[in-house]
Amino acid sequence: MSRKLTAEFLGTLWLVLGGCGAAVLAAAFPQVGIGLLGVSFAFGLTVLTMAYAIGHISGCHLNPAVTIGLVAGGRFPAGEAIPYIVVQVLGGIAGAGILFLIASGKAGFDVSAGFASNGYADHSPGQYSMNAALICEVVMTFFFLLIILGSTHGKAPVGFAPIAIGLGLTLIHLISIPVTNTSVNPARSTGPALFVGGWAVQQLWLFWVAPIIGAVVAGLVARGLWPEETAQIEGREPVRQGLPSGNVQR
Repeated sequence: MSRKLTAEFLGTLWLVLGGCGAAVLAAAFPQVGIGLLGVSFAFGLTVLTMAYAIGHISGCHLNPAVTIGLVAGGRFPAGEAIPYIVVQVLGGIAGAGILFLIASGKAGFDVSAGFASNGYADHSPGQYSMNAALICEVVMTFFFLLIILGSTHGKAPVGFAPIAIGLGLTLIHLISIPVTNTSVNPARSTGPALFVGGWAVQQLWLFWVAPIIGAVVAGLVARGLWPEETAQIEGREPVRQGLPSGNVQR
């Protein structure tokens, strides 16, 4: 378990540092900014690279909503969920902390400008309402979990799950950055919000509630779509996104 938790901590740190770092440091950099497309790919690439690096250790969840969704789908033991979630949140905070140290080295840096935090209404990039943000996060997380559960199925093409999952997260960001700055991950939202404080912490509840709802619904739907993958997980290893078989070991 210590190896799994260490892997989840490091993987979530990388996700926040890579994805949020691209948004804070490179998105609007003069003349060579990577923009929305670049930030979307940055988030997808963090998951893709870590899925190959640590998928065979921890399953590479990097996301409390993913862990809860896999439990709901019968693909991960409930008894391991809380330790996973704790280290994911700590990894997200650590990643945001490293990013803060780097970003604050630039003259004029102002963390209150957003620091890649997620938000709605006045703090949505496109000024989208709370209801729009809630629906967006639920639906995007639902499909993210569906991609994960489907691509790691025992009958899915061998070895391609990390690519499908990484590109899936990229697509989700391309759709939803204007709405919420894209969360679909409570750990990713918590790290930057703690450094911004104020409104970011006040609105953080939505970026826990909505992704978890979407993930649980996806897990329950998966039980009907792939019943052979959800039977009797007790005593098995967690879903392995990075393994060739891509499914829980039998």
